[in-house]
Amino acid sequence: MKGRILYINQETYPYTPETKFSTYGRFLPQVIHDHHEKEVRVFMPNFGNINERKNQLHEVLRLSGLNIVIDKTDHPLLIKVASIPSARLQVYFIDNEDYFRRKFDVRDANGEMFEDNPARSIFFAHGVLETIKKLSWKPSVIHCSGWFSALVPFYVKRTSFRNNPYFSDSKVVISLFNDDFSEILNETLIRKLKHDGATAKDLDYYKVPDYISLMKAAINYSDGVVLADENANPVLLDHAKKMKKPIVEYAQMPDIVPQINELYDSIIVDDD
Repeated sequence: MKGRILYINQETYPYTPETKFSTYGRFLPQVIHDHHEKEVRVFMPNFGNINERKNQLHEVLRLSGLNIVIDKTDHPLLIKVASIPSARLQVYFIDNEDYFRRKFDVRDANGEMFEDNPARSIFFAHGVLETIKKLSWKPSVIHCSGWFSALVPFYVKRTSFRNNPYFSDSKVVISLFNDDFSEILNETLIRKLKHDGATAKDLDYYKVPDYISLMKAAINYSDGVVLADENANPVLLDHAKKMKKPIVEYAQMPDIVPQINELYDSIIVDDD
């Protein structure tokens, strides 16, 4: 069975350092494309520690220019793209001068979480989905990896995006990694989600906006869960089982890929 798989990654090698996390983001799309006959798109944030010159990023003017409003302020969306020649794979980068030009990813030079990470992750989610509309590309499955992408399932399933023809049949998969953080996200998250259409029940998931709450909510809005790290938080795996979500159990890359592909095939509704 063919399908269109949209990968929304927090990290992708070689643009971010080589880790289990970034390697997963790099090789899963390639193997799914090359060996399982699926069309793929890969998106990630253009964090300021990504070397644009070395990795030959360039702006896609026809996709850039949209303004995304967060806290009553317009933030211009910039879209850049680069290719991994050995993989025949293009990666799209969500960029904005206010959110992604600092020389770090989600933490500063002292290891402190950026205060505006909620706004940054919201901008990232909006930016990906708006760009998919501009590309006129209807994803069968949206596969999110990393907590920075964990708001995407909410936006696809609970906001106006769910009624958009590009996303109305899209299924969502979330990968679980060992990427916990101990901080509580600031009130921007609740305020913006409410503005974007979150109901009282939705907001209850984010009542204490910490890592566990963020990821539990992502699981609630997803159609399948992949245990992508053997050290992923067991509370989240237990929650996925409680919610009776289809689960792909942990295995190393690339051994896990056939099981992930089977999950895709089992949940895909349509492939226009």
